[in-house]
Amino acid sequence: MMDAAQQSKTDVTACILCSRNCGLSVEIKDNQFVKIKGDPEHAFSQGYICQKAARLQHYQQHADRLTTPLKRQPDGSFQEVSWDVAIQEIADRLVQIRDDFGGTAFASVGGGGQGNHLGAAYGRQLLLAMKSYYAYNSLAQEKTGDFWLNGRLFGSQACHTTEDVEHADYVLFIGTNPFQAHGIPNARDTLKHIKKDPNRTMVVFDPRVTETAKQADIHVQLKPGTDAFLMSAMIAIIIKEKLYDVAFIEQHTHGFEDVKTAFSRVPIEDYITKADVTVDLIYQVVRDFAKAKRGCVRIDLGIQHTLNTTLNGYLEKLLYLLTGNFGKQGTNNLHTMFIPILSDTDERKPKYRRSVYHKMFPISGFFPPIILPDEILKAGEKRIRAVFVDSCNPLLTYPDTPAYEEAFKALDLLVVVDVAMTETARLADYILPAHTQFEKWEFTGFNLEFPKNGFHLRHPVLTAQTNTLPEAEIYTRLLEAMNAIPKNFPILEKIASVDSKKTVYLPYLSALGLTFARNKKYIPFAASIIYRTLGKQLENSAGSVAFLLPLSIQYAVLHSKAVRRAGYKGNPLTQGVKLFEQILKQRSGMVLSQHEYDEVWKLVGYKDKKIRLAIPEMLTELANLKNHQVNVEEFPFILLSGERRSYNANQIYRDPAWRKVDAEGALRIHPEDAEALSVAVGDQIKCISQHGEIQVTVDFDEGMRKGVVSLPHDYGMRFQGGEPIGPQLNMLISGEHCDPLSKTPYHKYVPIRLEKC
Repeated sequence: MMDAAQQSKTDVTACILCSRNCGLSVEIKDNQFVKIKGDPEHAFSQGYICQKAARLQHYQQHADRLTTPLKRQPDGSFQEVSWDVAIQEIADRLVQIRDDFGGTAFASVGGGGQGNHLGAAYGRQLLLAMKSYYAYNSLAQEKTGDFWLNGRLFGSQACHTTEDVEHADYVLFIGTNPFQAHGIPNARDTLKHIKKDPNRTMVVFDPRVTETAKQADIHVQLKPGTDAFLMSAMIAIIIKEKLYDVAFIEQHTHGFEDVKTAFSRVPIEDYITKADVTVDLIYQVVRDFAKAKRGCVRIDLGIQHTLNTTLNGYLEKLLYLLTGNFGKQGTNNLHTMFIPILSDTDERKPKYRRSVYHKMFPISGFFPPIILPDEILKAGEKRIRAVFVDSCNPLLTYPDTPAYEEAFKALDLLVVVDVAMTETARLADYILPAHTQFEKWEFTGFNLEFPKNGFHLRHPVLTAQTNTLPEAEIYTRLLEAMNAIPKNFPILEKIASVDSKKTVYLPYLSALGLTFARNKKYIPFAASIIYRTLGKQLENSAGSVAFLLPLSIQYAVLHSKAVRRAGYKGNPLTQGVKLFEQILKQRSGMVLSQHEYDEVWKLVGYKDKKIRLAIPEMLTELANLKNHQVNVEEFPFILLSGERRSYNANQIYRDPAWRKVDAEGALRIHPEDAEALSVAVGDQIKCISQHGEIQVTVDFDEGMRKGVVSLPHDYGMRFQGGEPIGPQLNMLISGEHCDPLSKTPYHKYVPIRLEKC
C-alpha cells in the first residue's frame, strides 16, 4: 500500500506572497507541489492568480530548510538538540532574564510574517509571560503612520480603511503599483476593467512609468519626495474652488474650519512646481475627482516610505474625506476585522510606556524596527537583552544591516523560530524549526474588505517535515516550561471531551470563563489553554485554530446583523458557533459578514461617530512644509528602494532558482543617466549613500525619471551560506533616515551617488 505522502492528490490552499492571499488549487505528488493554479471556488479571488504563486514549491522545498532544533556552541557552530532540551533551556534563560532585569529586557520581533498569521496569536503570549510590551513588527516599518492617523481621525488606531477600487468611477493611485504589488482584489483584472471602461478614469502618481501607469488615463510623473507638496496643493485647490462636499462635512465631521484655514495658506502653483508637474493637469485631476460620483484613493509604500510619511497619509485621507468619497460604494471605507491584529495604543495615555532610549511610543501595539538596535546597544541597564525572532529576517529586511548585526551579537539570548536558515538565524543561540505554511493550519490575516468581509482557514496540504513543530505547539511548550500555565487543565479537558456544537459549546465556554475568573493570571494565555483543551477535540488535528471559536462569537456579537445577512441565523452565540463551524469546513474560504454602507459609521471609534478632520500635529507639519528642502547635491540620484517586480516577492523565497528573470536584482536607470555615467546594461556600478555602499548590476528603464533609480526588495540573501545574491538594500539606510513621528524608514527616498566600478 502506498504511503499517504507518496500519493497524488489535488487540494486547495492560498497564496502566501501578499496581503490578498488568493485561493489556489494545487496538485501534489510525493509531498510536493507539481502544479499550482487559481482556485475558481475561492470565495473572493475566484480563480485569479499571478505568476508568483506558481513558484511556491521553491518556498516549500529548498536546501536551507531547517529540520531539527539547533543550539549554538562556544566555537560558533550549531549542534542538534532535542525539543525538550531546547525548550527547557530557553525557558530557564528567559525566566532568569525577566526576573533579573524586568520586562524591558525582552522583545519579540516579527511574528505573523507574510501569510504566517496564526502563529502570532501564540507568540504574543510569550511577550506577556515576559511582562514585556516590546513588540517589533514589519507593519511598524510600513503602516503605523497610517494607524496613528486613523486613531486621530476615527477615534481608534484599531480602525482601518479600505478602498473599493472595483466600483469606483475615478481612482487615484498614489505611490502604488497594483499591477505588481496587488493590494486590491484581483488587481490585474480590476485594472483591465477600469482601463476598458470609457466612463471610468485611472490616475497614477509615480516617478516611474510603472506597469499600472502604462494602463492609466493620466500619469503624473512627479519628483520623488514631493508627494506632500503635490497633495497639499490638491487639497488647497479643493478649498479654493469650493469643491468639498458641504453636506458630508457638516453631517459627519468636526474641524473643517481649521483645515480650511490651514490649506488656504498653501501656495498652490509653487508647490505643484516643486513636484515638477504641470499645474493645469493637477487642476484638471482635482476638479474631475471632486465631481466624480464615486471617487477612490489607493496608496501604498510609495508615499509611506518617503519624506513626510505621516503627513502624506493625512493628506491622502483628506482628499477623499473632503470630497465626501467615504462610506459608500466605490469610495474609501472603514471595515470590520475578524482577527484583531491592531489595537489602540494612543500615546497621549500614560499607560502606554515608551522605549527606554528613543522614548518611542507604540502605535497599534507595535514598535518600529528602526529603533531596535539602539534599544539593545544604548539603553544602559534597561537595555533589551533577549530577543525572540519569529517568521522574520531583520538582518536583511530592516534598516541598517550593520547595526542589527552588532546589536544581535550583543544580546544575552537570541532565539529564532523559522522554516529556513536565514541570515538572522545564523546569529541565534537557539533555532527552532517550524512547519511551513502548507504543513499546518493557517489563515488569512488581512480580511480587510467592506461591505462584504471574509475569511480563509487554510488546511494542511503537505506532510510536515519530521522534527519540526507548528508555532502553536512551540509557544505552548515554552509557556508550560516557564510555569506560566500548567501542563494540564483536567476539568476543561473533560468538559471539552463531551461538548459539541449541539450545545453551542456553552458548558466549555462557561467552564473557561470560570477558570479565568478564578485565575486571572491565565487570561493572557487563553489561546494556548484553549489549544490544550478544546483543541484536542477538533477533527483533523485542528487544535491550533480552536481559539477562533471565541473570536467567532465575539465577531457575531459585534456585527450580528451583518453576520445574519451572510447567512448565519440565530442569536449572536449561535451565529458565532455557526461561523466557527463554517470556517473549519469551507476549504476555499467563506463570507463572514455582509454590511450595508451606512453601517460604516458604526465602525467609527468616537462616541458621536464623527470624523475629526483637524489633526494639530499634521497641520503644524503642513505649515512647516514650506521650509523643507529635497535636493542633496552630494548625492544627486534618488534611489527608490524596494521596488516590486515580477520575480521578487518576500524573504520566504530563499532559493534564487525561482527567478526566471532579473536574477541579480538590477538597478533600473534612465538610459541618458547611464550614458552620462558611461555605463551599459550588465555593467557593475556602486550605489553610495551617506550611510553605506553596495555594488549592483545596471539595467535600462526609459520609464524612470531622470535622476531617479530603483532597486527591488527580496535580494541579498546568502543561500546555503554563500555570498549575497543581489542588492542588500538596508546597507544603504541608516537608523536616522525615517519619519520623525512614526519612525517609518524612507526606503523610497534614499539620496545616493553612482560610481562606475
